[in-house]
Amino acid sequence: MRSVVLDTETTGMPVTDGHRIIEIGCVELMGRRLTGRHFHVYLQPDREIDEGAIAVHGITNEFLNGKPRFREVADEFFEFIKGAQLIIHNAAFDVGFINNEFALLGQSERADVSDHCSILDTLLMARERHPGQRNNLDALCKRYFVDNSGRELHGALLDAEILADVYLAMTGGQTSLSLAGNASDGNGHGGGQASEIRRLPAERPRTRVIAASAEDLSAHAARLAIIEKSAGAPALWVQMETSSTEI
Repeated sequence: MRSVVLDTETTGMPVTDGHRIIEIGCVELMGRRLTGRHFHVYLQPDREIDEGAIAVHGITNEFLNGKPRFREVADEFFEFIKGAQLIIHNAAFDVGFINNEFALLGQSERADVSDHCSILDTLLMARERHPGQRNNLDALCKRYFVDNSGRELHGALLDAEILADVYLAMTGGQTSLSLAGNASDGNGHGGGQASEIRRLPAERPRTRVIAASAEDLSAHAARLAIIEKSAGAPALWVQMETSSTEI
């Protein structure tokens, strides 16, 4: 499945007060692996940015001078997300703004992105898994051991990259340590074929087996306990061990 992790920054909120998107950041996942392809743009909103919003993302009116308007990137953006599963934290906010931008262009056929993409809201997912707890992106990074030390201010592309790591950790799959293809070109829209499978020679020396020490086993058990506490269910490792002993 092709997924696109998406985030936006805006002039303020709500969208019904005429606020606009000023940054879009997207990263692509294929088969639960980051491909290296991305879409990222800053936008001229043709209105002032609220001071409260600037305090959140640090994007100023002066910085956006000369940046493209949404109509100039609308086709490219739509082609990047079309047919994908959109993974968004608090999806109602971002989707509402995206739909509004297409509606302002008179593009009624694109004015509801859910007609062209499936949408997964990681905020709703987190609330189901961790009821009564803080489930903003910073809290999830802490809970799932995702490094967000570079996130002093909100930024659409950075937050999309961090959310990709959080989503993969939440759903128990591959994180961003491995890319499915080569890095993208300068515009973020490239891709490459995975490397060929390398076969090891049959006459190679036998691999040395090192047994875990008592200290290692204790640390492993502590880590599994942390996973169970954060996920609200036993770790997959524990479930597999339990299943094997019951056979």
